[in-house]
Amino acid sequence: MPYRKATIRPYRREDESLLFSLARVTFGERDAWSDTRTLTALETDTVFVAELGPDLAGYVAVEPAGDAVRIEQLFVAPLHEGEGVGRQLLEYAEGYAIAEGAERLEMLVEGDNRRALDLCRRSGFVPAGGDLYQLTLPQR
Repeated sequence: MPYRKATIRPYRREDESLLFSLARVTFGERDAWSDTRTLTALETDTVFVAELGPDLAGYVAVEPAGDAVRIEQLFVAPLHEGEGVGRQLLEYAEGYAIAEGAERLEMLVEGDNRRALDLCRRSGFVPAGGDLYQLTLPQR
């Protein structure tokens, strides 16, 4: 699939059911999946949504974690995998974390999630113990 420039915007309440459904279809079979955790992320974290045309192509949910910002969830709709949406969401989360004055951007990635691990490594994240990966951010 070719790279496509996504529009990234803040989450709106009316996005919840569609984003939850897309996330569940993709990750619902995974051991780490939790309906409650996903709903909590959508309702309480800072969430940014990627759109490609009329489609919701994915989202990233972030929250403060001490001197870091942690990516709680990063999801790309199966229809839009391979179009650069994950990288764009990750870069947006990085910009948000820098603007918030965080020292690091963190992301938990299960060891069997190859696509996410590849994205982490290509984006400069390094292992920080267990399933945690981190990216040191430039300071203002």
